Amino acid sequence: MSSTTPSFPDRMELTGEGLVLRDWTAADLASMPELFDHPDIAYWTPIVSPFDDEAARNRLNRARELRTQGTALLLAITVDGGAPLGEVMLKRAPEGTELGYALGPAHRGRGLAARAVRVMAAYAFEQLGVERVILELEAENASSVGVATRAGFRLLDVPPITGEEKGRPYVLQTWGLDRPGSA
Repeated sequence: MSSTTPSFPDRMELTGEGLVLRDWTAADLASMPELFDHPDIAYWTPIVSPFDDEAARNRLNRARELRTQGTALLLAITVDGGAPLGEVMLKRAPEGTELGYALGPAHRGRGLAARAVRVMAAYAFEQLGVERVILELEAENASSVGVATRAGFRLLDVPPITGEEKGRPYVLQTWGLDRPGSA
């Protein structure tokens, strides 16, 4: 992180759109496998699979390390600051400020991901001063494309990102959301 890049606070809680995005805590460890140990999450995200108690501890520790380094925020998605329903992520990278998300299967279809992405984007615009946030998605992931659309993102005219993860090739499209009021 450069000296001109704002650091992340030690503790975070963002509210808006009927959500509370908050820090993961040790009390959340037992619920994380239920949220993240699912074939859709294993297929479409880099989250480790199978996702068990050890994976939960590793994810919590990694979230803390990334925040300390100033490179990423991983926050639990909740409706009231209590039980986590999923996760929203903000990552600083050379290609831009990237957002990501994962919802537990029992919590899908309620608009939680799009709302969480909009709340995190507002934080990036208002507190970090970024001009654009991006999502990198596979075109075949209809649920994530729907989230991007509902959150106000548009497909950018940039080359696709190709690679391989978990033994399968992927092609990512880049979607962008610009700071309100910018050109």
